[in-house]
Amino acid sequence: NMCKVSFLPFFILQLNILVSYLKKEMQAYWKQNLKYLIILLIVWFTVSFGAGILFVDQLNVIKIGGFKLGFWFAQQGAIYTFVILILVYIKLMNKLDKQYGFHEEDNL
Repeated sequence: NMCKVSFLPFFILQLNILVSYLKKEMQAYWKQNLKYLIILLIVWFTVSFGAGILFVDQLNVIKIGGFKLGFWFAQQGAIYTFVILILVYIKLMNKLDKQYGFHEEDNL
């Protein structure tokens, strides 16, 4: 009984150190994740709202396949950009997951 009691404070201390470390790692992980999200959302907003609405007159001077570039961005370009941003986010998150040990292959 005495041995069990003497290890308990040591175990609690070690557990607190581990929790503190994991909390810092999780905060760093989410901070980087939010950074990626903010950057990608800015790109998405710029392309969809900026190129499709705000700068449409300036872009309509340029033609692609007979269509004005502003019209193309409003109809197609924003969709293509969105799909590309999804793929970029997947790649960035896979890299981030590996960096912090959350990658799916690591847990198999």
